[in-house]
Amino acid sequence: MKAKLNPLHRSAGLFGDSAPEAKSAAPSAWRANIDGGSRGNPGPASYGVVIRDPRGGIVARLKKYIGRTTNNVAEYYGLIAALDYAQSNNIRALHIESDSELLVKQMRGQYKVKSTDLQPLFERAKKMSQTFASFQIRHVYREQNREADALANEAMDEVSGARPAAAENGKAKIENRNPPSASNPAIKVRARFRSGVLYPLEDINLPDGAEVEILLRPASKA
Repeated sequence: MKAKLNPLHRSAGLFGDSAPEAKSAAPSAWRANIDGGSRGNPGPASYGVVIRDPRGGIVARLKKYIGRTTNNVAEYYGLIAALDYAQSNNIRALHIESDSELLVKQMRGQYKVKSTDLQPLFERAKKMSQTFASFQIRHVYREQNREADALANEAMDEVSGARPAAAENGKAKIENRNPPSASNPAIKVRARFRSGVLYPLEDINLPDGAEVEILLRPASKA
């Protein structure tokens, strides 16, 4: 009868098979939902980003008003903001979710970037994405991107989403699609101007996307 070899003894021998090398585990992926929007396209624009850790917990909410531009430019600003956050926090694996099919397919190489406005943003985002050990980007429906969309809208709301015309005689005129009437009377709201932004000091009950006319007049100090 032949003696059975002990697997442990065999692997420990001088000429025995060496134990397989342990493979390093892939880094756990963080997830970022991104969105960008523009009221008017082009018009007042902003982005929103929600960052989640590998367990699904939200660790950051980013939003910023970026001025007058298009939806697609705002989408790229949101992507770059997510990539910048990940790089700044030493995140090695990042999965992006966006409801912009154009952005996703351009980043995957399925669509060419023909817009001169998007080309430098695409190149920057592509270069940043290549620094990660793992990077993925996929398209999701808007319903799955609600939180990022809400942040983008909040950023626009905070600056009133207005498109100011040239100031004349101390007045900044905004296109008014709903002029005051008996059923839609004008209201007076106090606001404070700081760092280029006009902040209402009272709650204003207006629907999203409403456009108003603003008359700038210094408040009485009496």
